Amino acid sequence: MSLRFHNTLTLRMEEFAPQDGKTVRMYTCGPTVWNYVHIGNLRTFASQDILRRWLRYRGWELRHAMNLTDVDDRIIQQAAEAGQTIYDYTAGYAAAFFEDTAKVRLEKPEIVCKATDHIGDMVDVIQQLEKNGCTYVSEGSVYFRITGFPEYGKLSHTRFEGNKAGARVDTDKYDKENARDFVLWKARKEGEHFWDSQLGAGRPGWHIECSAMAMKYLGETLDIHAGGVDLVFPHHENEIAQAEAASGKPFARFWLHTEHLMVEGQTMSKSLGNFYTLRDLLEKGHSPESLRYLLLSVPYRKQLNFTFDGLRSAATAIDRLRNFELRLHTARFDEGVDALMEERAAKAISQFEAALDDDLNTAEALGAVFEYVREVNTAMDAGGFRDGNRVGAGNLLAKFDAIFDVLRPTVAGNAISDDEIEKLSAERTQAKKAKNFARSDEIRNLLLAQGVVLEDTKEGVRWKRK
Repeated sequence: MSLRFHNTLTLRMEEFAPQDGKTVRMYTCGPTVWNYVHIGNLRTFASQDILRRWLRYRGWELRHAMNLTDVDDRIIQQAAEAGQTIYDYTAGYAAAFFEDTAKVRLEKPEIVCKATDHIGDMVDVIQQLEKNGCTYVSEGSVYFRITGFPEYGKLSHTRFEGNKAGARVDTDKYDKENARDFVLWKARKEGEHFWDSQLGAGRPGWHIECSAMAMKYLGETLDIHAGGVDLVFPHHENEIAQAEAASGKPFARFWLHTEHLMVEGQTMSKSLGNFYTLRDLLEKGHSPESLRYLLLSVPYRKQLNFTFDGLRSAATAIDRLRNFELRLHTARFDEGVDALMEERAAKAISQFEAALDDDLNTAEALGAVFEYVREVNTAMDAGGFRDGNRVGAGNLLAKFDAIFDVLRPTVAGNAISDDEIEKLSAERTQAKKAKNFARSDEIRNLLLAQGVVLEDTKEGVRWKRK
């Protein structure tokens, strides 16, 4: 099966390949760094991580750009209330974003671009729009005239014939029920951060940031633009209008949008007391990989209902996979290769790949892996799994973890020392001799949680770090 994505622009499943047949040029909307990212944000970013990994798995190179929005109405307000510059205010939250995403094992894009580093690029795009007759000035601010872009609404599949010419909004966001001309360059206001430019003293609107940076780093037509479903309108709709009105070319070939995350069936909000960051979950004793697994367990185009029971179930599922991996490495099997087991491994890999080729169907991909693990554990118990079958099983686990990346335990604090491993290994050996299997298993699991795999051999116990 060829790789297919559901394209928000066309509402169809379409086969995907990069324009040049080699490098995927992809832009994703990053965080607005005014606070810590919450688990709803992380769901979108985790979906984009799977997208990155699968594109590379399929043999393509990546040129992925992601923005950091470090200037908008909210940031200016919060920084002023904190008595800080916008640079000082956003620096800590930007650093925290990369700390949190690293903990849930999200790969960093090849290009990370801060809005405040690209003011000149935004001014250039606005001036091109002026030349093309797509803007007007009111009270010192520059606005995009929606009626001058007949295709406005093609991404959100909404018709805006009733939009009043000249009706406009000056904020970075506006009512999703009504389209209005949106601000490209906001005239300077007393007490607000501003830049001097050919457009006058002021600052860019939110929407122009992504259009300008995407085209600067990826060209006028992207292969993929991705983000949360909440950004379809107005943000992504406005990106298309700006970019295409400036360049005269299609802005992005594929648009991929991740659905909302709910919490216990409700919209996440601080007022409901169900608002969580990764840091909140870590304080409650949950692991980053458990959250990662849960966020990826439901395909990106379906709503995900976060529950703490679901988070605990994710931890249990990961333990099942780790125990299978440990058994694969340490158990003794008869020599040779069982042909049926080899066929079963190949089939599981094929099912895993087909699921992810089908619009990143992570649920079916996980199902293929767990069904394989169940059947192989049964075969191991019955003596139907041979020593030579380790390779096929290990190959499946490697392919799985190259994408899902949950098998490696997170080690809190300093890693366990070699001397401590030797002492625990010796204690485990004595526990087995004394038939204290509960303690033996406890030590094995303790070391596994520290990323150490024990292997029982004829020569004795060997260990290795994962």
